[in-house]
Amino acid sequence: MTSRDPTPEITAEVLLRAYACGIFPMAESATDPTIFWVEPEQRGIIPLRGLHVSSRLARTVRSDRFTVTANAAFRRVIDGCAAPATGREETWINRRIRDLYTALHDMGHCHSVEVWNGDDLAGGLYGVSLGGAFFGESMFHRERDASKVALVHLVARLIAGGFTLLDTQFVTEHLKSLGAVEVPRVRYLAMLAEALRGFGDFTTLPPDRPLSGAEALGILAAR
Repeated sequence: MTSRDPTPEITAEVLLRAYACGIFPMAESATDPTIFWVEPEQRGIIPLRGLHVSSRLARTVRSDRFTVTANAAFRRVIDGCAAPATGREETWINRRIRDLYTALHDMGHCHSVEVWNGDDLAGGLYGVSLGGAFFGESMFHRERDASKVALVHLVARLIAGGFTLLDTQFVTEHLKSLGAVEVPRVRYLAMLAEALRGFGDFTTLPPDRPLSGAEALGILAAR
């Protein structure tokens, strides 16, 4: 279900209310200035106790080939998600989307996970937190497995912080391989209502100290 935004102004506060109702914004392309609201009939989620970490991915995470931080380079992450890439020549993140989510980040409701190879940003993701729900918005990678490593660290942070819902909006083959499933809208709204009654703290694990791969996997194993 989609609906066009009839007004020129959407504030960060309006955006949070929309998320609480199960609605999120998108744009047709990075160059289209308009936004439309989306409420899928089938919603994508990754059960926090159901993330699939293959043995190969676990070895990559544990090796600490990458350094992983949180909220250290939010604007660079959203820029990376908005940039065209091989197989993704067009993206939906326009200037209004960037400005809105940057405002949410400044309010403490939007977070990023950064994956570094030395001083180079190899990948990352960002999303919105509200109550005990985290709404994944977009991810990107410039090196193999970087976005998967970001997701492993995200789930570790969400579990440690007491979150109960990880919303992926849609399910792609890539996300399905990591444990994403679709749930009907009615069931999703019930899960969302339950999550919003709780509280998740994205900063339970210090964002200024990189989490090691062994620590992240240890949190997942303790589920």
